[in-house]
Amino acid sequence: MQYLSTRGKMAPARFRDILLEGLAPDGGLVVPSRYPRVDSLLAGWRGLSYAELALEVLSLYADDYERSELARLVGATYVPAVFGSEEITPSVQIEPGMHLLQLSHGPTLAFKDIAMQLLGSLFEAELDRRQEVLNILGATSGDTGSAAEVALRGRARMRVFMLSPLGRMSAFQRAQMYSLLDENIFNLAIEGSFDDCQDLVKAIGSDLAFKRRHRLGAVNSINWARIVAQVVYYFRGYFSVTKDESEVVDFCVPSGNFGNVLAGWIARQMGLPIGRLVVATNENDVLDEFFRSGRYRVRAGKETRVTSSPSMDISKASNFERFIFDMVDRDPQVLRELWWQIDTEGCFDLKDTPFWNAVAASGFVSGRSNHADRLATIRGQFERDGRVLDPHTADGVKVARELRREKVPMICLETALPAKFSETIREAIGREPDRPAAFVGIEDLPQRFEQLPADLARVREFVQTHAL
Repeated sequence: MQYLSTRGKMAPARFRDILLEGLAPDGGLVVPSRYPRVDSLLAGWRGLSYAELALEVLSLYADDYERSELARLVGATYVPAVFGSEEITPSVQIEPGMHLLQLSHGPTLAFKDIAMQLLGSLFEAELDRRQEVLNILGATSGDTGSAAEVALRGRARMRVFMLSPLGRMSAFQRAQMYSLLDENIFNLAIEGSFDDCQDLVKAIGSDLAFKRRHRLGAVNSINWARIVAQVVYYFRGYFSVTKDESEVVDFCVPSGNFGNVLAGWIARQMGLPIGRLVVATNENDVLDEFFRSGRYRVRAGKETRVTSSPSMDISKASNFERFIFDMVDRDPQVLRELWWQIDTEGCFDLKDTPFWNAVAASGFVSGRSNHADRLATIRGQFERDGRVLDPHTADGVKVARELRREKVPMICLETALPAKFSETIREAIGREPDRPAAFVGIEDLPQRFEQLPADLARVREFVQTHAL
């Protein structure tokens, strides 16, 4: 398997070569040269454990690993002691024809753990092999940060610099990150939005001399390894609600940065029988606007609304570039032109271009949820069966109900446990959500972070001072 850049100016590389990287050297995102088709393998994969299924999927994309080494890393990652059950990502029916794929029983109670725990193991093994160090630079809207920090804490060859938007996460999310006092963890609270944080990470990552001098890598979903690790649970979800490979299912995914649903697109391209991929947005509805109109318009920092599903308060979906690359028939020149339009005009429009037909045929549809919708969805589900949904998952369930198709199973991806969003849950059902014993009182723990302006020079200086 060879890897390329969406911008077309990176020499072909193998999985090990791109594993520790963030952006491609030309500023694009790394993508595989092809999506392997697995239609004929699905029946044989149906009975596999999660770790075995992960090995089969990852082996297709990381074929420069010895299979035994990959099996060891995957097998040590996906264990019940870490994820709470033999299934790792169990599914449950929440009403006839609608299922919830439970992805939030890892160490930080969010779906990001599924990929991040594997990424930590892959990184450590590769750095040991090379006898090198790595400084991780990332941005988080709430859940990526804690998942990355827990996966990488205490690892001697790595330091983590995680940018988060000051005051825009829940108290629980802040405590998960800022209470980690490990010497290799640095939390930078940025005076701005998540988009500001992401822009800073991309700007630093695009400075190749600085990146190489300080051995910078990434764990955000701009890192290809994270995306491919998420592809696995689409297969697991499909197998859990179907009897054979003749059945088609739809998936609904709450989405901000487009990485989670992009993994579903890749699974569909590989031959998994997915009919529709339903994108659920909150009030920051950039993606919904695109799939309805063909116009992709990023919002300026102050236009990004602060909502009660804060991990989706994103107006620049970084992984969208990988999807659009596929829509323009993988032509890097066209892709570069579209992203030049974003940089200069703030938007592009595919509606009256030949590429809109590809979008229409992609299986993507979308919907939007707001604060009142998510409160009503949380309350209604709780009254129906006592299940408490987190606000982001509630956005997904609301949109899934609107766009579900008769006789086609709808699988909603759970994004986090409700314990992370107590304020919204109290408003919806009048009581605190249950939380695992290990997280009782987490908000009262000592916290350590650095507050910085959204200033490129200041962030660069901090990284340079503290990097390995």
